[in-house]
Amino acid sequence: MPWPDGPAWFHLGTLGASRRPGFGPRPVGRAVQTRLFRVALAALLIGTAIGCGSAASETGSGASADAWASLGPVGRTERARVVRIVDGDTIIVDRGRGNERLRYIGIDTPETVKPDTPVAWMGPQATAANQALVAGREVVLERDVSETDQYDRLLRYVWLESDAGWLMVNEALLRRGVAQVTTYPPDVAYVERFLQAQRAAHEAGAGLWGSPPP
Repeated sequence: MPWPDGPAWFHLGTLGASRRPGFGPRPVGRAVQTRLFRVALAALLIGTAIGCGSAASETGSGASADAWASLGPVGRTERARVVRIVDGDTIIVDRGRGNERLRYIGIDTPETVKPDTPVAWMGPQATAANQALVAGREVVLERDVSETDQYDRLLRYVWLESDAGWLMVNEALLRRGVAQVTTYPPDVAYVERFLQAQRAAHEAGAGLWGSPPP
Protein backbone atom coordinates (compact mmCIF):
# COMPACT_ATOMS: atom_id res chain seq x y z
CA MET A 1 0.00 0.00 0.00
CA PRO A 2 1.20 3.58 -0.62
CA TRP A 3 2.94 5.40 2.20
CA PRO A 4 3.25 9.12 2.90
CA ASP A 5 5.97 11.24 1.42
CA GLY A 6 8.73 12.22 3.81
CA PRO A 7 12.22 13.66 4.00
CA ALA A 8 13.77 10.25 3.52
CA TRP A 9 12.34 6.89 2.53
CA PHE A 10 13.96 3.61 3.43
CA HIS A 11 12.76 0.26 2.16
CA LEU A 12 14.58 -2.27 4.30
CA GLY A 13 13.26 -5.43 2.74
CA THR A 14 15.89 -5.24 0.01
CA LEU A 15 19.66 -4.97 -0.12
CA GLY A 16 20.33 -1.77 1.76
CA ALA A 17 18.45 1.51 1.95
CA SER A 18 17.64 4.00 -0.75
CA ARG A 19 16.25 7.52 -0.97
CA ARG A 20 12.86 7.78 -2.60
CA PRO A 21 13.29 9.41 -6.03
CA GLY A 22 11.64 12.70 -6.75
CA PHE A 23 11.59 14.08 -3.24
CA GLY A 24 14.21 16.47 -1.92
CA PRO A 25 15.49 16.36 1.64
CA ARG A 26 13.92 18.36 4.40
CA PRO A 27 15.71 19.48 7.55
CA VAL A 28 15.72 16.87 10.29
CA GLY A 29 17.05 17.00 13.83
CA ARG A 30 20.26 15.41 15.01
CA ALA A 31 18.39 12.62 16.80
CA VAL A 32 16.55 11.67 13.61
CA GLN A 33 19.76 11.85 11.57
CA THR A 34 21.45 9.50 14.03
CA ARG A 35 18.55 7.09 13.87
CA LEU A 36 18.55 7.17 10.07
CA PHE A 37 22.24 6.32 10.05
CA ARG A 38 21.56 3.34 12.29
CA VAL A 39 18.69 2.25 10.04
CA ALA A 40 20.88 2.39 6.94
CA LEU A 41 23.69 0.51 8.66
CA ALA A 42 21.35 -2.18 9.91
CA ALA A 43 19.85 -2.53 6.44
CA LEU A 44 23.26 -3.03 4.90
CA LEU A 45 24.04 -5.71 7.46
CA ILE A 46 20.82 -7.47 6.52
CA GLY A 47 21.80 -7.22 2.88
CA THR A 48 25.10 -8.97 3.44
CA ALA A 49 23.27 -11.80 5.18
CA ILE A 50 20.94 -12.50 2.26
CA GLY A 51 22.21 -15.52 0.41
CA CYS A 52 20.79 -18.65 -1.02
CA GLY A 53 17.74 -18.62 1.30
CA SER A 54 15.76 -21.46 2.78
CA ALA A 55 12.75 -23.29 1.44
CA ALA A 56 9.65 -21.21 0.93
CA SER A 57 6.85 -20.92 3.42
CA GLU A 58 3.81 -19.68 1.49
CA THR A 59 1.36 -19.93 4.35
CA GLY A 60 2.55 -16.84 6.21
CA SER A 61 2.76 -18.90 9.40
CA GLY A 62 5.95 -17.11 10.40
CA ALA A 63 9.47 -17.73 11.56
CA SER A 64 8.49 -18.23 15.18
CA ALA A 65 5.59 -18.01 17.57
CA ASP A 66 4.08 -14.57 18.03
CA ALA A 67 6.16 -12.61 20.49
CA TRP A 68 3.77 -11.80 23.34
CA ALA A 69 5.61 -9.71 25.93
CA SER A 70 5.00 -8.20 29.33
CA LEU A 71 5.93 -4.73 28.06
CA GLY A 72 3.48 -2.92 25.83
CA PRO A 73 3.26 0.48 24.16
CA VAL A 74 5.27 3.39 25.51
CA GLY A 75 3.74 6.25 23.52
CA ARG A 76 0.30 7.85 23.40
CA THR A 77 -2.43 5.25 23.11
CA GLU A 78 -6.16 4.82 22.67
CA ARG A 79 -8.44 1.87 22.15
CA ALA A 80 -10.41 1.06 19.03
CA ARG A 81 -12.41 -1.76 17.44
CA VAL A 82 -11.32 -3.29 14.16
CA VAL A 83 -14.24 -3.03 11.73
CA ARG A 84 -12.71 -4.48 8.58
CA ILE A 85 -9.45 -5.71 7.08
CA VAL A 86 -8.43 -3.91 3.88
CA ASP A 87 -5.21 -5.81 3.16
CA GLY A 88 -2.04 -6.88 4.94
CA ASP A 89 -1.07 -3.45 6.27
CA THR A 90 -4.32 -1.46 6.33
CA ILE A 91 -7.46 -1.80 8.44
CA ILE A 92 -10.67 0.09 9.19
CA VAL A 93 -11.11 1.00 12.86
CA ASP A 94 -13.69 2.73 15.02
CA ARG A 95 -12.36 4.89 17.85
CA GLY A 96 -15.87 5.99 18.77
CA ARG A 97 -16.03 8.57 15.97
CA GLY A 98 -17.04 6.38 13.06
CA ASN A 99 -15.00 4.30 10.67
CA GLU A 100 -11.44 5.44 9.90
CA ARG A 101 -8.76 3.91 7.69
CA LEU A 102 -5.52 3.04 9.48
CA ARG A 103 -2.11 2.24 8.00
CA TYR A 104 0.40 0.25 10.06
CA ILE A 105 3.60 2.21 10.69
CA GLY A 106 6.93 0.80 9.58
CA ILE A 107 5.90 -2.12 7.39
CA ASP A 108 4.72 -2.82 3.86
CA THR A 109 2.92 -5.90 2.56
CA PRO A 110 2.39 -7.12 -1.01
CA GLU A 111 -0.46 -5.49 -2.94
CA THR A 112 -3.88 -7.08 -3.23
CA VAL A 113 -6.35 -4.21 -3.69
CA LYS A 114 -4.41 -1.50 -5.53
CA PRO A 115 -6.34 -0.44 -8.68
CA ASP A 116 -4.92 -1.64 -12.00
CA THR A 117 -2.29 -3.70 -10.17
CA PRO A 118 -2.19 -7.50 -10.16
CA VAL A 119 -2.36 -9.31 -6.86
CA ALA A 120 1.23 -9.76 -5.69
CA TRP A 121 2.79 -12.97 -4.47
CA MET A 122 2.16 -13.41 -0.72
CA GLY A 123 -0.41 -10.61 -0.79
CA PRO A 124 -3.38 -12.88 0.05
CA GLN A 125 -1.31 -14.56 2.78
CA ALA A 126 -0.50 -11.16 4.29
CA THR A 127 -4.17 -10.20 4.29
CA ALA A 128 -5.11 -13.54 5.85
CA ALA A 129 -2.47 -13.14 8.57
CA ASN A 130 -3.76 -9.65 9.36
CA GLN A 131 -7.31 -10.98 9.44
CA ALA A 132 -6.36 -13.77 11.84
CA LEU A 133 -4.65 -11.33 14.18
CA VAL A 134 -7.09 -8.45 14.49
CA ALA A 135 -10.44 -9.01 12.75
CA GLY A 136 -13.29 -7.88 15.00
CA ARG A 137 -11.01 -7.35 17.98
CA GLU A 138 -10.41 -4.47 20.32
CA VAL A 139 -6.91 -3.11 19.75
CA VAL A 140 -4.69 -0.49 21.33
CA LEU A 141 -3.40 2.17 18.93
CA GLU A 142 -0.03 3.76 19.62
CA ARG A 143 0.91 6.98 17.86
CA ASP A 144 4.49 7.85 16.91
CA VAL A 145 4.95 11.42 15.61
CA SER A 146 2.56 11.75 12.67
CA GLU A 147 -1.21 11.62 13.11
CA THR A 148 -2.09 10.78 9.49
CA ASP A 149 -0.45 10.32 6.11
CA GLN A 150 -1.11 12.21 2.87
CA TYR A 151 -4.13 9.97 2.23
CA ASP A 152 -5.64 10.93 5.62
CA ARG A 153 -5.10 7.44 7.01
CA LEU A 154 -4.26 7.14 10.67
CA LEU A 155 -0.65 6.08 11.24
CA ARG A 156 -0.31 3.75 14.21
CA TYR A 157 1.41 0.82 15.83
CA VAL A 158 -1.40 -1.62 16.62
CA TRP A 159 -1.26 -3.74 19.78
CA LEU A 160 -3.25 -6.66 21.14
CA GLU A 161 -3.58 -7.14 24.88
CA SER A 162 -4.42 -10.44 26.56
CA ASP A 163 -3.58 -12.53 29.61
CA ALA A 164 -0.41 -13.53 27.73
CA GLY A 165 0.75 -9.92 27.62
CA TRP A 166 1.15 -7.57 24.67
CA LEU A 167 1.60 -8.30 20.97
CA MET A 168 2.43 -5.63 18.38
CA VAL A 169 0.68 -6.55 15.14
CA ASN A 170 3.16 -4.64 12.94
CA GLU A 171 5.99 -6.76 14.36
CA ALA A 172 4.00 -10.01 14.23
CA LEU A 173 3.45 -9.61 10.49
CA LEU A 174 7.18 -9.14 10.01
CA ARG A 175 7.95 -12.27 12.03
CA ARG A 176 5.51 -14.26 9.92
CA GLY A 177 7.37 -13.20 6.80
CA VAL A 178 4.39 -11.50 5.14
CA ALA A 179 5.69 -7.92 5.52
CA GLN A 180 8.90 -5.98 4.98
CA VAL A 181 10.34 -3.11 6.99
CA THR A 182 9.60 0.23 5.32
CA THR A 183 10.18 3.36 7.37
CA TYR A 184 9.38 7.02 6.86
CA PRO A 185 10.90 9.46 9.35
CA PRO A 186 9.95 10.84 11.74
CA ASP A 187 7.88 7.72 12.57
CA VAL A 188 10.76 5.38 13.38
CA ALA A 189 10.38 4.56 17.08
CA TYR A 190 10.53 0.77 16.64
CA VAL A 191 12.72 0.42 13.58
CA GLU A 192 15.49 -1.55 15.32
CA ARG A 193 12.91 -3.93 16.75
CA PHE A 194 11.32 -4.35 13.34
CA LEU A 195 14.67 -5.14 11.75
CA GLN A 196 15.25 -7.91 14.29
CA ALA A 197 11.84 -9.40 13.51
CA GLN A 198 12.52 -9.27 9.77
CA ARG A 199 15.91 -10.89 10.26
CA ALA A 200 14.31 -13.77 12.16
CA ALA A 201 11.80 -14.33 9.34
CA HIS A 202 14.56 -14.23 6.73
CA GLU A 203 16.72 -16.73 8.59
CA ALA A 204 13.73 -19.09 8.80
CA GLY A 205 12.88 -18.68 5.10
CA ALA A 206 9.37 -17.61 6.08
CA GLY A 207 6.90 -16.20 3.57
CA LEU A 208 8.52 -13.53 1.42
CA TRP A 209 11.95 -14.84 2.35
CA GLY A 210 11.29 -18.25 0.83
CA SER A 211 11.46 -19.15 -2.84
CA PRO A 212 8.72 -17.60 -5.00
CA PRO A 213 6.68 -19.87 -7.24
CA PRO A 214 8.20 -20.53 -10.69
